[in-house]
Amino acid sequence: MDKRVYLLTATVFLAGIAENICIGILPSIAGDLGVSVASAGQLTTIFSAVFATVAFLSSALLGRGDRRTLLLIALAVFATSNAIAAASPNYTALFGARVLMAGSCALVIQLAVMLATSLAGPHRQGSAIGMVFVGISGSLVLGVPAGMLLDQWAGWRAVFATLAALSLLPGALLWMAMPPSPMERSTSLRAYWRELADRQALSAQLVSVAMIGGHFTLFAYLTPYLQANLSRDPSVLTAAYLLFGVAGVVGAWLGGWCSDRLGSARALIACPAAFSIAMAALPPAAASPWLLLPAMVVWGAISWSISPIVQNFLVQTAPGNADIRVGINVAAMHAGVAVGAAAGGVIVDRGELLNAPWAGSMLVALAFGFAVAAVRIRSSVGRSSAGRAAVGSGQGK
Repeated sequence: MDKRVYLLTATVFLAGIAENICIGILPSIAGDLGVSVASAGQLTTIFSAVFATVAFLSSALLGRGDRRTLLLIALAVFATSNAIAAASPNYTALFGARVLMAGSCALVIQLAVMLATSLAGPHRQGSAIGMVFVGISGSLVLGVPAGMLLDQWAGWRAVFATLAALSLLPGALLWMAMPPSPMERSTSLRAYWRELADRQALSAQLVSVAMIGGHFTLFAYLTPYLQANLSRDPSVLTAAYLLFGVAGVVGAWLGGWCSDRLGSARALIACPAAFSIAMAALPPAAASPWLLLPAMVVWGAISWSISPIVQNFLVQTAPGNADIRVGINVAAMHAGVAVGAAAGGVIVDRGELLNAPWAGSMLVALAFGFAVAAVRIRSSVGRSSAGRAAVGSGQGK
């Protein structure tokens, strides 16, 4: 694999920390700014809602730009937004910083996926996409636990200040290592709407929305959930996040590997089916920490495998529209985060946090249905094309 893909993975790693860090330091933010945990959780909801919108529009509006240049600009905005977050005097200011941060992260991740896809050969695209998403899941392994430790030592503001400083390094390395990469062709919003009108593509995109939505119904409030079911000891929680992060990295890699080895269609159906079982197993496993931790490791691993699987399916079914489909999928994933975090917030407000896994399981069941629909449409389109080719061949004889 091209070594520059690993640099893109490291860049996405920082964006992943920014996206997920509020989950690990949620109680500290709520206590310091004088808001409820559910209100603090909406910092994840607004991040994902803005992320989804920017990811959807960005390729269409910036279709004639150079990917490398756009990535460097996005990193500069990312650094600025984290500096603003670190200095936020109140919840409103932090909320605004998260909006700016989300827009820049959307560009960073989307452009990194596009660049990785262009650097990989036609038979390594799934693995390249999976490697980039290892950066996001890897942010759980090191980023979120490190952020929790830094929060304990220096406060949550130090977490954002550190992200602002660290984001300067990959910018310099990308400028030196990555060649100019102009968009292959200009796109338009009309092209995006045409993709959404494609039943197969829409079904596959909805797999991401529903499955990630189900995951974040619980994951956005994972810290209070673990405090209720596992321990309130900060060191125990940090270790748990480290364990889940390792599982996430393995899951992201396995998602790309399985998509290449088993075929994107089979992997697309298998992933939400397995995840629905894993999520439904969490409530009964909460009876004992010795059951809960292994169950959550499996849950965390499978959750991170869906992104490379869906993106590889979308790219393989329409290679000529890869940039558009990847852009829509990055938006779809974060629409799922916003849906899940918002649903989880309602559950937390009602004092029913322990029921979050059941609510998430319902969304994951929808994901399985969408996956089956996407694969069936693909099969029917293939049969129709084969039938037309056979008719044409018969007429030519």
